Amino acid sequence: MNILRSIKGLSKTQRFLWIGSLVVILVSFCFMPDKDWLTIITSLLGATALIFVGKGDAIGQLLTIIFGVLYSIISFRFRYYGEMITYLGMSAPSALLAMITWIRNPYNEMEVKVSKLTKNRVVILIVGTILMTAVMGYVLYLFNTKNLVFSIVSVTTSFLASMLTIFRSPYYAVAYAANDVVLIVLWVMASMENVGYIPMIICFLIFLLNDIYGFIYWQRMKRNQE
Repeated sequence: MNILRSIKGLSKTQRFLWIGSLVVILVSFCFMPDKDWLTIITSLLGATALIFVGKGDAIGQLLTIIFGVLYSIISFRFRYYGEMITYLGMSAPSALLAMITWIRNPYNEMEVKVSKLTKNRVVILIVGTILMTAVMGYVLYLFNTKNLVFSIVSVTTSFLASMLTIFRSPYYAVAYAANDVVLIVLWVMASMENVGYIPMIICFLIFLLNDIYGFIYWQRMKRNQE
């Protein structure tokens, strides 16, 4: 994996989305009265990771791992234990597994081979999602997690997105888009108590846009590979 080569491999549309996302995040940060540098760095890193994941480049998964660790720290500070546990204990390790899987299943040097969802994989998704939601929901309840219902829904959508990413399915982006909506709600609630978290709202709004693009692009990848 080579970050410079990956950047050079971005299309004009992808570069526009990437640079536009970074600019919006930075501008929103400038207007914040209390500037949290960890939040802005995490947002910029996450937006960058999504661009590369959206084009099927394994380096996006490496950036996702780093994003997961930093985002967990931010979540812990606001007592969003569900987000902390989800990203540190599930999303980051899943991104590592996805990175290994993508590297082992390339279509070319900077694009993963798209895979289909088999019946067995669908069963794994359904059973795994039910079990993960039940177990994590109980754990979050014990931790007295803020905004518990939305935190549990976030666990469900995050698990689906992580598994679909490992399975190399275009529908990973649909699950992540659903997760983005949940996270936007969570951070809106957090921002009502501390406006310093508004960049996180901007961050996940941008994530939503990029995940929609990612789904469209992966469908194109699938057609081209077939």
